[in-house]
Amino acid sequence: NDFCKGTNEFWKNLVIEPVRNYVEIQPAGTAESDVLSKLTAPPEVPGIPRPVWLTILGSVPTALGWYGYYKFSVEEELYQYELQTGKQITGCGGYGTLFPFVYGIIIGFPLKLLHVPFGDTIVTMAGLWILIGQANLYRRVNELCNEDGEVKKMMGLEEPPLHGWWALLPPPLDVVVGLRQVHFLSEYWRFKRGEEYDKDIIAEELFPFISSERFTLKEFVTEPKRWFWFTKNMEDFEILK
Repeated sequence: NDFCKGTNEFWKNLVIEPVRNYVEIQPAGTAESDVLSKLTAPPEVPGIPRPVWLTILGSVPTALGWYGYYKFSVEEELYQYELQTGKQITGCGGYGTLFPFVYGIIIGFPLKLLHVPFGDTIVTMAGLWILIGQANLYRRVNELCNEDGEVKKMMGLEEPPLHGWWALLPPPLDVVVGLRQVHFLSEYWRFKRGEEYDKDIIAEELFPFISSERFTLKEFVTEPKRWFWFTKNMEDFEILK
């Protein structure tokens, strides 16, 4: 608890006041329901449901720039949710998770280009920090989905949905678990806020692996029904099983 709180506060103090004021945590329902409002809203508790289609809509046109804001927001929402509900703090919040990486890249990358000692080390440590934070996020999403029996039932889950260690795998497998995290965290917050169901065509139709029950690497490779909308009716590759 103390480490997570201290880390978040330390990095928060290094962010300029106008930014801190803009992203100050808000109660649920503060943001309007239109797309632009959701994309630009400050974090809320319980968190804002951000389905996969919305996350892609914000991330692709901005060359993943908006995804940085998504990362900050979901980490800060989980951190504040744990604080407000008296749970053990198991993450460093938006400030403590994102900004060590941001400052590490801003400082380390130019030093690396100039062949200054420790520049490469700073970049590597920044990447390692954000990777650890991502794996920890997967673990926390699993815990959320598993701790509330009613929500777990409503989400149709029999077990935690994510394999956290997939964060260590090379693309595209790390993207697979990342998209699943976006989907299941969004659904969790939707249930907690009592919001109506709004079908995510990206996660539930076009790329069914995103919303599927948890599967192993072997199942993912041998079961085309999980891949795309046009492979849903394909037979499993029994020879590989």
